Amino acid sequence: LFVGSYREGEMNEHHHVWNMMSTISDLGVNARVIQMSHLNRDVVNDMISDMLRLSPRLTRPLADIAYHKTKGNPLFLKRLMISLSKDGLLRFSLSRRRWVWDEEKIQSRKIPDDVATFLTSAIFKLSPD
Repeated sequence: LFVGSYREGEMNEHHHVWNMMSTISDLGVNARVIQMSHLNRDVVNDMISDMLRLSPRLTRPLADIAYHKTKGNPLFLKRLMISLSKDGLLRFSLSRRRWVWDEEKIQSRKIPDDVATFLTSAIFKLSPD
């Protein structure tokens, strides 16, 4: 099994994934390209609603912020939600028995425009252990 990924518009005959796909094809191996698109606002809300086990009506404000910050990129969305939880901006309230968040702090939080920069900054925050 080989899985490669690339950003739309960056694939050409000099790209490593392109070279690997050409080699696989030359060997007669059946290969598939699966194009992933960004999620729309409603799907982002459905995902967050499922993650937090809350009604979509309750998660809509958080989902709107998350959609705006991630532009519907599924990997970016997942990493954003993990980051919000780790940083205490999204937390489980025992007294309310549900997830709660601070919309203003999340909205004002500076987040890189692309997932690569976001993931790189997250890697640098890891402990050396």
